[in-house]
Amino acid sequence: MRSAAGFLSERQRRLAWVGFMLAAFQAPVAASLINDASWLFAVVVALVVATVILADDNQRRQPAAAELE
Repeated sequence: MRSAAGFLSERQRRLAWVGFMLAAFQAPVAASLINDASWLFAVVVALVVATVILADDNQRRQPAAAELE
């Protein structure tokens, strides 16, 4: 386990990755099957989840306050 924890727990982080992968896979499949642009919602969801994962990564890489002293 890492010493610097982000705002997501390990379980939440795994679920975020699963959600991202599902949404990223579903978007092109829906685009090929559906004639309207409703598949764009899956793209937006994937981008939001990816942003949360990246923000958690950034917080995990920040040095802890105790390590700075």
